[in-house]
Amino acid sequence: MAVTVETLPTARIHAAIDALAALRIAVFREWPYLYDGDLDYERGYLSEFAAAPDAVLVIAREGDTIVGAATASPLAAQKEEFLSPFMAHGWDVGRTFYFGESVLLPGYRGQGIGHAFFDQREAGARAAGADIATFCAVQRPADHPLRPADYRALDAFWISRGYGRVQGLTTSFDWLDIGDAQETPHPMQFWARDL
Repeated sequence: MAVTVETLPTARIHAAIDALAALRIAVFREWPYLYDGDLDYERGYLSEFAAAPDAVLVIAREGDTIVGAATASPLAAQKEEFLSPFMAHGWDVGRTFYFGESVLLPGYRGQGIGHAFFDQREAGARAAGADIATFCAVQRPADHPLRPADYRALDAFWISRGYGRVQGLTTSFDWLDIGDAQETPHPMQFWARDL
């Protein structure tokens, strides 16, 4: 069966939240996030994200099963951890769209779905009047003991889409790593491009 990629209308986002929460937990459990997720937290996070004005949720579906998703919404609607670094660096947050996660189950990778996720989020950002897109990615040490030997970073993919690291623009976000007893801070690097 073929995978379809679509941007959900706002009215349909809430119906997908449970499936999206489970998907985020499954994918972010992998390297480099190593996230030991919590379903209630995920539901709350996704509900808050979906409530933002001009929120965009793109899903990849095989039949009735959601196998991937990507989110975006105005940067001004984001949590302080994501918003404050931009304000401190003098960015016009009103012109900037923040791309949240882009999660896809392993068996569906390498088929162009990641490009479709970016295409549809960028279109949503432009439709909302934004002319800059940004996202952030966790930074892990190269010698981390849980780093898979065959891990391939997504930097080349992001660069091919026109994104670049924004020098000095970072934040930190706390979450529980697999095997840890408490949440710890994780450094996050921002990437951006003009739309």
